[in-house]
Amino acid sequence: MLILLEPDLGTTIAIGLMVGAVLLVAGTPLGTLTTAMGIATALGLAAVWIEPYRRARVFSFLNPWHDAQGAGYQTVQAIIGLGSGGIFGRGLGQSIEKANFLPEAHTDMIFAIIGEELGLVGATAVIAAYAAFAYFGLRISLRCKDPFGKRLAAGLTVLVCGQAAINLAAVMGLAPLTGIPLPFVSYGGSSLVIGLVAVGILLNIAGNAGARSASVPDRSRGDGRPRAARARRSGGAARTRSTGDVRRVAGSRRGAARP
Repeated sequence: MLILLEPDLGTTIAIGLMVGAVLLVAGTPLGTLTTAMGIATALGLAAVWIEPYRRARVFSFLNPWHDAQGAGYQTVQAIIGLGSGGIFGRGLGQSIEKANFLPEAHTDMIFAIIGEELGLVGATAVIAAYAAFAYFGLRISLRCKDPFGKRLAAGLTVLVCGQAAINLAAVMGLAPLTGIPLPFVSYGGSSLVIGLVAVGILLNIAGNAGARSASVPDRSRGDGRPRAARARRSGGAARTRSTGDVRRVAGSRRGAARP
């Protein structure tokens, strides 16, 4: 609510998606999630209706060509940039839209420039990269045995991919503009740092929460044998040593009992 009052509806939506993912992975009943989603949607619509600039964004999203030189200008220019790229694009660095036509071309609307310079092939590659991030992030979450790690991995994955989905939808005219950057691609140091921190935490969870197969060799100890094999060997050696110790103690007791 405090972030919404700043006002910053885009960040509020991103946090809501992240919390929803954590609750879903935690096993929250679907009825509770549905009720919470309904309340959040109602609050979001109220926040849109209260602020005039948000209403203008929603109306321009519904029909951006109605006011192509006003409220719908940014959306129209983004669509023109995406469409003019064709299959293979104009070429890297050859964008026309970023030359004083498309506002915020290096931050919120960077995907339109990618589509113009690299075409459908480049745009598809970007979307596929985020889809792969979502797949492996959720896979780490599902394989994690620690409840906290499972929820943390799901929240971080949705935090990154949720922002990407909102940004891509806004650039392509499928959702109103919210001002959310495209993770790892948009200009801006703070967004990049948070995204890299999320990746680092996900890698830590994958390495320490059972996501890696037990047959993978542990190279850090200079031993190429799998962990499971080393564990069995060390366990067998420990049992052998303990058996020998018991025999020696028993023999010493029998020797002490003789006259």
